[in-house]
Amino acid sequence: MIIKQGKIDNLEYRVYDSRYNMGYAASKDVAFTIKKLLNEKDEISIIFAAAPSQNELLQCLVADKTIDFRRVNAFHMDEYVGLNSNAPQAFGQFLRDRLFDKVPFKSVNIINGTADNIESECERYAALLGEAKPDIVCMGIGENGHIAFNDPHVAYFNDKKAVKVVSLDEVCRNQQVNDGCFEDISLVPTHAVTLTIPTLVSPEYVFCVVPAATKANAVYTLINGEIGEYCPCTILRKHNNAILYTDKDSASRIL
Repeated sequence: MIIKQGKIDNLEYRVYDSRYNMGYAASKDVAFTIKKLLNEKDEISIIFAAAPSQNELLQCLVADKTIDFRRVNAFHMDEYVGLNSNAPQAFGQFLRDRLFDKVPFKSVNIINGTADNIESECERYAALLGEAKPDIVCMGIGENGHIAFNDPHVAYFNDKKAVKVVSLDEVCRNQQVNDGCFEDISLVPTHAVTLTIPTLVSPEYVFCVVPAATKANAVYTLINGEIGEYCPCTILRKHNNAILYTDKDSASRIL
């Protein structure tokens, strides 16, 4: 059930009474958009975030038997550099476990964070995205307002690159511990491959799912702060088809 909704600039936002209802509602909107687009073209491409915040959305998408995933190409938006690709914390593996191996996608395109030449891997993945021209992004936001791994110190609204290697700030690395992905910050990789901000906001539709009290400050800034790279997710307020889904915990400062 929606307990509050509104709009700031171009961004529509909704607050739900529970985390599950938030994810379920987002999944229904994503499914509707997938089916709408597949009525217009033979195949589409979607970029997915890999994070515990997305669990309910991914679970509900897998359960939705009305979606023809055979005509959908899947991408993800970031990956740690140097982490074994089979590690449970690796974002490609996270999405395989929860989505990619559970439905019959037309193609699944994984970033190789252990590539011998990581810059060449960025170029390879950028070329795939350039060819696919993704239609939908399913994302979250970080405690520091990042989208993908565009932390404030490496976030550029007019980034010239489509995919790049970045260093991760301490807030971002601590979030991985807070989310239960790593036991200690010393185990969290210091660098990652990320899709850049222009790449993330270029698809026609953005569905941003943000639960949990740890994101309350980021949600508050997204809704009430100035648009700027100091809080990268604020760029969503300029997107023509972006929806923010929150629960009562993440939205506690705007209720």
